[in-house]
Amino acid sequence: MGFTCGIVGLPNVGKSTIFNALTSAGAQAANYPFCTIDPNVGIVSVRDERQYKLAELVKPEKIIPTTVEFLDIAGLVKGASKGEGLGNKFLGHIRSVDAIAHIVRCFEDTDVVHVAGHVDPQRDIKIIDTELMLADMDSVEKRMEKTARLAKAGDKNAIAAMDACAVFKNTLENGRPIRSLELDDAGREMLKELNLLTAKPVMFVANVDEKDLKGESPFVAKVREIAEKEKAKVVVMCGRIEAEIAELPEEERSEFLKDIGLKESGLDRLAKEGYDLLNLITYFTAGEKEVRAWTVVRETKAPQAAGVIHSDFEKGFIRAEVIGYNDFISSGSEQAAKEKGLMRLEGKDYVVKDGDVVHFRFAV
Repeated sequence: MGFTCGIVGLPNVGKSTIFNALTSAGAQAANYPFCTIDPNVGIVSVRDERQYKLAELVKPEKIIPTTVEFLDIAGLVKGASKGEGLGNKFLGHIRSVDAIAHIVRCFEDTDVVHVAGHVDPQRDIKIIDTELMLADMDSVEKRMEKTARLAKAGDKNAIAAMDACAVFKNTLENGRPIRSLELDDAGREMLKELNLLTAKPVMFVANVDEKDLKGESPFVAKVREIAEKEKAKVVVMCGRIEAEIAELPEEERSEFLKDIGLKESGLDRLAKEGYDLLNLITYFTAGEKEVRAWTVVRETKAPQAAGVIHSDFEKGFIRAEVIGYNDFISSGSEQAAKEKGLMRLEGKDYVVKDGDVVHFRFAV
């Protein structure tokens, strides 16, 4: 698994259309609020050109890419945290995700009703942010109520929990997301328990029309301005175009993208930004059976990277045989890279690099 991403936004901003395009999971799309009744989950492969170039040389039986799991929930409206619309039960569905993709409508269309009457990215973003903050406030206050008695009795853990919650509450009351905080150990521990929504890193997805594929409209400019202040990522995509791409055979997609002036699909861009946002990298294992991509957090050491494949690899780690991606490609094969002295034997302190082709040795 690469990472999990929750999709949020107002009704009729194109959430389900984009979700369908990204996952081909068939989430219902309709021109009215709340057509998505249950959260939709789709797991999609992430295309990494490096993996396919490795496969051309290795000629494996199969290619196994890394994946992104998308979770689409019903459109939120003002008051969702208090039960308006479909209520806050859907907010709970995204508490476990790694990142949030906030879909923002950046197109005019008289045939698609806007829940607030007209398109205004700044207002729309503020509505969603407020609802997420209110939902977090509710979680924090419930935890404080639960802990207050023990804290008064002098319980050290309870006092630490109350202190952390007080910081969270003050931050939210001042209209700031939890991710803006620099937390101490107690704060990080409490965050793990509460899984607050506004602590999660955010990508804004500007859903544009076919005439603005490069995102040059004033609507997108406003999204970029807000994202810059929040140090968030922005991905520009057109839900309708992505839906067309999703229906094409794999071999025809590159030509289609070229024809409309794009280098890669929205999914590819979303995945790349997501990896960057979450500080993730990809390493590869390559052999006759498979060329496979694995995801780890940047600065992960070799034994822990091996553990992503199987816990026994980490426990019995002996060494890692590593060839850099560029060295592997330029050599033409693993054997040629070895003969040129480009394979390195690395120990427990080796930090795995993005694109490394690795073979782990471990004791059973």
